Amino acid sequence: MASYSSDQLVAHRTSDGQLVPTTQRARITGIQAEGAASSSIVFKSGGSGGTVIATFKFGDEGIDFYVPGSGILFDEGVYLDLSTNVTGVTITFT
Repeated sequence: MASYSSDQLVAHRTSDGQLVPTTQRARITGIQAEGAASSSIVFKSGGSGGTVIATFKFGDEGIDFYVPGSGILFDEGVYLDLSTNVTGVTITFT
């Protein structure tokens, strides 16, 4: 049987907050969130007052995808800002 190793990590939050510490560089490679009407998630680098790197808007269908290529780069950690109707977000990152 072949062995498999990966440097992928997983983080989950159910409220606004830091997913990856600001002292760590990260690349988001996958995102999952349960949907509700007019949902949005915002990812920032540098904490709650940091730079907005990516914003995703979706509805009842939710969001579940892998980011192509090398992922979305965050130089100073990953901060998550959820709309009030999103129950949680899970990311995979390197």
